[in-house]
Parts: sequence; structure tokens; C-alpha cells
Amino acid sequence: MKILVVTLLLSVSFYNLVFSQNVSYGTYQFLDLPNSAKVAALGGTQIALADNDLGLTFYNPSLLKDSMRNQLSVNYVSYIAGIGVGYAAFAPNFKGRNSFAIAVHFVNYGTFDGASETGQLTGSFKAGEYAINLFYSRNISPGLRGGINLKPIFSSLENYHSFGIAADLGLTYSSSNYRSVIALVARNIGRQITTYYQNGIFEKLPYDVQLGFSQRLTNAPVKFLITADHLNRWDLSYSNLSPDLVSNTVSNENFTSLLMRHLILGTEISPDPHIVLRFGYTYQRRKELALDSRPGMVGYSAGLGIKLGKFNLNYGIASFHLAATVHYFSFTTSLSEFIP
Repeated sequence: MKILVVTLLLSVSFYNLVFSQNVSYGTYQFLDLPNSAKVAALGGTQIALADNDLGLTFYNPSLLKDSMRNQLSVNYVSYIAGIGVGYAAFAPNFKGRNSFAIAVHFVNYGTFDGASETGQLTGSFKAGEYAINLFYSRNISPGLRGGINLKPIFSSLENYHSFGIAADLGLTYSSSNYRSVIALVARNIGRQITTYYQNGIFEKLPYDVQLGFSQRLTNAPVKFLITADHLNRWDLSYSNLSPDLVSNTVSNENFTSLLMRHLILGTEISPDPHIVLRFGYTYQRRKELALDSRPGMVGYSAGLGIKLGKFNLNYGIASFHLAATVHYFSFTTSLSEFIP
């Protein structure tokens, strides 16, 4: 297992070196859409949230652990412009040191009216993208856990179809009292297998390297979380996003602003064992999508978690724009509660 971990880390480093220039462009962008209400409320990405919630393994496969066996997680997002995003995961009750889970991730863009270049209607068509998530994790040493998520991907946009394969690699270290957690994740390592049309150009996947940390206070029911994303690329400013302009543009932002673009901040407050309040802030989202004249709450997010008997219900809300507020719903339960 240790040889496997070293091999995975070397693979991440090599892939980072070769493909780091195009992290903001490419295909299958739906792979980065948040689907967990819990994580969405905490800013959209948190990889060091080591709760007993199977839905969190989507962000970090090494968060999959023994206590999640026989757990079911269902998530739905009422996204922008009527787009629906869904994610359902199940961890079978396999005995042993290894943990497994399977999940389905999809985005339904809806039905569209097709038309020719002259405006003649050609009929309606649908568009959607799908990914199967195959999780595996196990302990490497006391406090350290590794995991992988293998993702076959299918994209169907009208008469254009594409198939791809990707993987997420994760490492998570938890302190002996589980109050402090550090995590490292490399997401979407892979490639297109078939392009959308014959002899088409193979596009990159949204590769991303992330580092996360969470700390629960000793004498208060409060947890602070921070995740740094896109560590494989420093300058995330809008003027420097195009791969054609990377070598020709220099950002005029200061160091602090460029640093904050990578950080997603979150806080959990538990006033009661059955209730959790969540708040998040994403500087990059606010910087890119807020209007200078009316920034509003763009970049901020919040949510509520409630435990009702055998069920855990979570709701999240995030503001992407003055005209785009997104709602997230998550449901988690253990089938062991119902099966003798």
C-alpha cells in the first residue's frame, strides 16, 4: 500500500507539471459543480471536513471510512437557469480493512429548441452529462488515510457525445482527538477517450490540486475550515485565464488578492447536537461575479443541518450573482438503522 501511495503522489506531481497551464479550461466542467448542501454552505469546496457523511467523499475520496458502510447519501441542486444537478452514493457493507462506495453524478441541462443557421426550427433536443464514481480507501498508518475515486464520464449534448475517464486522489491526516484534519487532493486526473465529433481535438479535464485544513475548538461547538484550490496555478485573475494569453499577460493584482482567490473559508456552529449552522465565503466567486455597483451577497453562502431520528437533512444556499441564487438539498441515512 505504501508503494501505491508513493506512485500516486509521483503521478500527481508529474501530471501537475505537464498540464498545469490549462486548469481553467477544458471539458466536463460539471465535475467541479458542488452537490453537497453541507459543502456548498461552507463555500463550495472543503476537503478536510471529516464528518460521518458519505456525500463528502465526492470532494475527497480518502474521507471514506468504515463508519460509512451501509450508508446512503442523496443530493440535489436547483442550479442556475433550471439546470438540475444530482448525486447519489452508497457504501456497501463489506468487511475488512478496505472501504468501498459507488455513486452516480449527473447534470441535466434541460430541453432546448434546435434551429438551423437561418433560424428554421429543427426540433427539440436534450443535453446532459453523467459520471460513475467508484471509491476505494484504507488506512495507510495511524491517523493517515488514502483514497481514490475512479470516474467513467459520459457527455451528451444534442447529437454530440463524448466519453472520458478521470480519477481523484486523496490523503487525509486526522489528529488523535480528531479535532484537527489536514487533507491533500488531486482532482480530475484523466483525459477524453472520444471527442464530441469525428477527428475532434482532445480537450483537457478541469485538473485541480487542493489543500485543506479544519480545526474544531476544544471548549466551543465551533469548527473552522479552509481549503486552497488550484494550487497548480498561481494567477487566477480573469485577465490571465485564457491559455492563449498566459505567457503574454501580467496580473495587476497585489499578492494578497491573488492569494485570496485560492482560498475558500467556512465555519460550522453547533448550538445543539441535532442542529448545525454553516457559513462560507469564496473570494474568487465574489471577485469574478459580483457587480461593482451592487455586489450584494455574491460569494457568500450559508446552510442548516438537522438530525431527525435516523435521518440527516442538510440545506445550503449560495449566491453566484444578483440574479443567480442556488439551493442545495442533501439527505443521508444508514440502512443499518432499518435492516436488522
